[in-house]
Amino acid sequence: MPLRLDIKRKLSNRSDRVKAVDYHPTEPWLLVALYNGSVHIWNYETQALVKTFEVSELPVRTAKFIARKSWIVTGSDDMQIRVFNYNTHERVISFDAHADYIRTIAVHHTLPYLISASDDYFIKLWDWEKGWRNIMTFEGHTHFIMHVAFNPKDSNTFASASMDRTIKIWSLGSRVPNYTLDGHKSGVNCLDYYHGSDKPYLVSGADDKTVKIWDYQNKSCVQTLDGHTNNVSIVCFHPELPIIVSGSEDGTVRIWHANTYRLENTLNYGMERVWAVAYLKGSNDLAFGYDEGTIAIKLGREEPAVSMDASGKIIWARHSEIQTSNIKASGEEVHLEDGEQVILPVKDLGSCEIYPQTLQHSPNGRFVVVCGDGEYIIYTALAWRNKSFGQALEFVWAMDSNEYAIRESSSSVRLFKSFKEKPVSIRPSYGAEAIFGGALLGVRSSSFLIFYDWETALPVRRVDAAVRNVLWSESDLVAIASEESFYVLRFNRSAYQAHIESGAQVQEDGFEAAFEFVTEISESVRTGCWVGDCFIYTNVANRLNYVVGGQVATLSHFDNNMYLLGYIPRDNRIYICDKNLAVMSYSLPLSLIEYQTAVIRNDMEHAARVLPSVPVDQHNRIARFLEGRGLKEEALHVSTDTEHKFELAVQLGHLDIAYEIAKTAAHDQKWKTIGDAALSAWKVSISKECLHRARDFEGLLMIYQTSGNATGLAELATMAVEAGSNNIAFVCFLLLGQTEQCVDLLIHTGRIPEAALFARTYAPSQINRVVALWKASLESQGKHKSAEALAEPTRYPNLFSDFEYGLTAEMGFKRRRDRGLVSAGEYVEWKDSLDWDVIGQIKERYPNGIPPELSQQQPSALTSPDGLGSQSAQSMRSNTSLNDPYASTSTLAKSDVNGSQAALISPVRSASPARRTPSPNRMISPIRAAQTSPASVSNAASFSQPSVMQPQQHSQSGSFVSNQSKTSNVSFEASHPPHPTLLGKTHLTGIATDDRPDGLSDSLSHLSLDVNTTGTGSLRGDMDFEDFSSIGNSTTANDDLAALNDDEIDALLM
Repeated sequence: MPLRLDIKRKLSNRSDRVKAVDYHPTEPWLLVALYNGSVHIWNYETQALVKTFEVSELPVRTAKFIARKSWIVTGSDDMQIRVFNYNTHERVISFDAHADYIRTIAVHHTLPYLISASDDYFIKLWDWEKGWRNIMTFEGHTHFIMHVAFNPKDSNTFASASMDRTIKIWSLGSRVPNYTLDGHKSGVNCLDYYHGSDKPYLVSGADDKTVKIWDYQNKSCVQTLDGHTNNVSIVCFHPELPIIVSGSEDGTVRIWHANTYRLENTLNYGMERVWAVAYLKGSNDLAFGYDEGTIAIKLGREEPAVSMDASGKIIWARHSEIQTSNIKASGEEVHLEDGEQVILPVKDLGSCEIYPQTLQHSPNGRFVVVCGDGEYIIYTALAWRNKSFGQALEFVWAMDSNEYAIRESSSSVRLFKSFKEKPVSIRPSYGAEAIFGGALLGVRSSSFLIFYDWETALPVRRVDAAVRNVLWSESDLVAIASEESFYVLRFNRSAYQAHIESGAQVQEDGFEAAFEFVTEISESVRTGCWVGDCFIYTNVANRLNYVVGGQVATLSHFDNNMYLLGYIPRDNRIYICDKNLAVMSYSLPLSLIEYQTAVIRNDMEHAARVLPSVPVDQHNRIARFLEGRGLKEEALHVSTDTEHKFELAVQLGHLDIAYEIAKTAAHDQKWKTIGDAALSAWKVSISKECLHRARDFEGLLMIYQTSGNATGLAELATMAVEAGSNNIAFVCFLLLGQTEQCVDLLIHTGRIPEAALFARTYAPSQINRVVALWKASLESQGKHKSAEALAEPTRYPNLFSDFEYGLTAEMGFKRRRDRGLVSAGEYVEWKDSLDWDVIGQIKERYPNGIPPELSQQQPSALTSPDGLGSQSAQSMRSNTSLNDPYASTSTLAKSDVNGSQAALISPVRSASPARRTPSPNRMISPIRAAQTSPASVSNAASFSQPSVMQPQQHSQSGSFVSNQSKTSNVSFEASHPPHPTLLGKTHLTGIATDDRPDGLSDSLSHLSLDVNTTGTGSLRGDMDFEDFSSIGNSTTANDDLAALNDDEIDALLM
């Protein structure tokens, strides 16, 4: 039959005239020598230019790779040989080699030799390990020498073609030729050796427009090929395919069958004359050089002609030679590793009269059919005796090894049984492009597939799909592979037989209920086989996969194309090979397949019986399979992978198992995962422990806040400070009402302007020192005007109306904070506290100012857990000298004119045993300011965690104002010094260019603050019940402030 050589173009490049091409043996590179003196390296897979070498100003007629040295060697019309390192572009050497144009060079396969030939009639041998010394010169030709080539079967000999119309055979050790082949009528341009060991052939092309095949042992011409209409410039025997390739100045490339010498194809790419050819050993690639560029193509498919039977006997073809080996002989005493090449003892089985394009064992392994050249021959597998033969384009076996079918043409399919033709045949009304064997005979057209019954040749079912392959299992499952996916169908044999027995008329499309759909997998199958209900296959993405019940599992990835040989249950291994017939294997226990098949059939009892026989190293694969089937409980018990087991335990809510795994893994993310899952399951105690181990401060903050756990918040604040999670620490302090720590934290983190704003709103007793720090920071940055714009109550009390009321309210709220938290269950009694106007009511109670005895009161200190007595109210900085670690919350390390920041001390966790201490479930009340007024925003406080931090004395308080107050009722008395920038602009847009702030500190120093002296909209001690949910033992509304009257105001202030 004609060779089925599909042609795929891999590279097409227009350029100047190409005089030589050569393939790199390992890289996807094509070397191109140009008539303009340049040499290019192209990547034929990406069609990208990789490297360029400017060799000469004259034509470069020949170039070769020497891959073992990372060199390219060129010969040009300037009579020089040049050597370049293609990695570094370094010119290794250049030297005068001949006295005329250098036409050709050839590299020895193993020795450090290179031969060159020239128009000076000489051939020279060079040794690069001896400094490129000319160690031999060959004489004998009487005209230009056009081509030389080493004999691949005898590297001590080479041949040369000359314009003197002769071909001469030489030995490296002799200066004169061994003999001459004479037969061309004109000059000989090219030649090449046959690569197989079965024929001592050589091919040549000449200006007489012919191609001749020579037997160089008998020194005779075997065949002359005519067809070109101009000089034949290139010829070659392809090293892998049974073809001869010739190219001519007529612009065509002709492909001839190497055995029958039949013209198989003619290629014309419209690039004018052909000057060069190259092939890549081990592949089907060819490259051609033309007047106008380069073409690289791939002929046919690279899938080897190989077959393996169920016992492990492999038979393959190398050209027309048949070889065999047995995996059993290789693996009996050797432990096979996955992906490791299996060393096979090779035995020559014989030769074949045709060139094998496919080899295929019969189902029982007794016979092997060889198909190719339009013929088929059936041999016995053991003795390799011819059993039957005939003309056929394709051959397929039925499930019964005594039955087979052949496709004679696109309109005739004949069926055989016991090597005799059946009386029935298939004459399709469509063009039959391929046939497939198995339980049913499949005949494919371009757009559909029809299954036929082997006995009756009647159509069973039509499948509308562009099918590439059909693979049957021993049961009734079939995989139908298309270009982008494959389908698994089940043949309903009983339904079909009942349909036939009923006498119903058989339609052309067959019986619709004959097949039922099982699954579709979006992968392109290259080769495949069935093991029970498990389909094993290699795909075009170079992966070895198997599928059971619609679930795909990957066994291995490959770097190149691999082809499935089969599965041997005895070894529990899959065997594959590459195009060079290197055999490898991968483990797939039969017990694993049996277990998965039982699960697919919902036979869990049988699966449980099979499980102990599955190797432990396959249990994780089973676990993944069970998880994919939704059987997560079973997967959890089977899995041995801790990561997978942890995921399953969390998904199933088995937090005890996940907890034990997390203890051994000690990974923060695992603890966080368990903590979140436990919280979703309302297991708060477990969640707190896990989040604490994970140091998930955000999660802990949510739990402590929603549960009203003041002790937990204090501990969280400590951890957050130590870990540098300042946002979390700040929120904790704020929820606990520890405004002093909030101020110090802002200072410590360099947020002095924000600290001033916060103190103005929530801690007026801290204003003075914060403003001092702010000023010092601005001064150290040279921003003197911005520093002067800041004011504090001690120097400008006229700008801080009602400031003393704010300080008094702050002390009162700190006392209230120290009494404990209010339970969320008392929301009804306390909800009116959201609207308290503390400053306004204090002003009504004391319209003439705070009595001296009240202004001297300070919040009482708490007794520390270690028994130390209470401390008197002091500046926060003075508390750092106390021995009691719980006696102070924070301190400033130092404050100087250079703007040094505050150093934070761990927050207080103590509570006075003499006073009511909030339980972990107490209400925690955040502090909120209703409006921004000196009275309201500077006196923020609320009911929260007790603290020993004391406000500073009123005389130490400070604040800041903007360039110009917007409040109309602020008076400026002569006794107070005017603010330095009162006459300046009010808004940022009005600031002079020289005074414009450079940063946040400057910007905040120019902000305008409204002063409210009406008593409305003042500070509120908000109890935000919407943020909390827990209820605990606490004080009642009768014991605490629920509404403010004169007596209660006195109680607050005292």
